[in-house]
Amino acid sequence: MNHDSYDDVYVKGILADVKTIAMVGASTNWNRPSYFAMKYLQAKGFRVIPVNPGSAGKELLGETIRAGLEEIEEPIDMVDIFRNAEAAGPITDEAIEIGAKVVWMQFGVVNPPAAERAEAAGLRVVMDRCPKVEYARLNGELSWNGFNSKVISSKRRKL
Repeated sequence: MNHDSYDDVYVKGILADVKTIAMVGASTNWNRPSYFAMKYLQAKGFRVIPVNPGSAGKELLGETIRAGLEEIEEPIDMVDIFRNAEAAGPITDEAIEIGAKVVWMQFGVVNPPAAERAEAAGLRVVMDRCPKVEYARLNGELSWNGFNSKVISSKRRKL
């Protein structure tokens, strides 16, 4: 698979098939990207189980934080990785072990050897993307957040 570009049908298929997500690197800090992503995905009907060994046992958005993927008893459809590319390798191996169907690596997280191992085991893989952003993009919601509305711009304001 070419991980430089994903067909919308591929991404849409993943998001349609997924019901339960293990979010590795979920943060209890309300202003971290993982917190926003978890809250958004929950609002869209996904069950998101947070995984973070440093916060294990605490509650995050109504879910108990787990120390690792092996602590999750229910079947996991997707492992969403909010960790660096180096950490994504062992996390991908754990995702394969627990029988996940998808490994999704967040923005900036690219690990081709891990992706190859996952695909060889029959998992679908997405790298350097965010399921929250992809869901919103594919469902026409990005404009609600200021994209394409001239509210958010990368250009400096003229004073």
